[in-house]
Amino acid sequence: MNETSGTSTVSQAHSDTGAAPARPRGRWLGPILWLSLPVVAVDQVTKAVIRSTLPLHASQTVVPGFLDFTHVQNTGAAFGLFGAADFPFKATVIAFIATVALIGIAAYAAKLSPHQRVARIGLALVMGGATGNLIDRLTTGYVIDFVDAYWRGYHFWAFNVADSAITIGVATMMLDMVCLGRHAPKAA
Repeated sequence: MNETSGTSTVSQAHSDTGAAPARPRGRWLGPILWLSLPVVAVDQVTKAVIRSTLPLHASQTVVPGFLDFTHVQNTGAAFGLFGAADFPFKATVIAFIATVALIGIAAYAAKLSPHQRVARIGLALVMGGATGNLIDRLTTGYVIDFVDAYWRGYHFWAFNVADSAITIGVATMMLDMVCLGRHAPKAA
């Protein structure tokens, strides 16, 4: 504390340099959550449209020879992993694991520093996608997948908007770590 002016040296240092005080890392979680909300909304709306317009296992061609909308129910994890496995409380176990993963992602997001904008955008996409699929698991016990991409006889796993957001988010975070991370300011 400065005895003559009654101000602390920290606030005086900020006023001398003109720099704003550093924002605590956890405060960046709010914008990440707000960026996640549109992903959840678009995911849930598209799934509702598929449920109401396309019977289960029915397909509608979007781009002939490349893309169909096919209504499927994924009772497994990502990319249908464990879809064929049948064990007691499967939906509950998968929903629990997804919830723990989402909490871990939120904890990681809260620790990001302010300059890690690209990583925060990637995490927002991952959180939005994970939340969208978790809503399905908690309300129905399965996830609606409908995007069916294929080339001749080769089909990719059916997926949805949430899966796309997760994939793009992870790719964005990897880009941040590999390419942009080198240029991030280093702590003294």
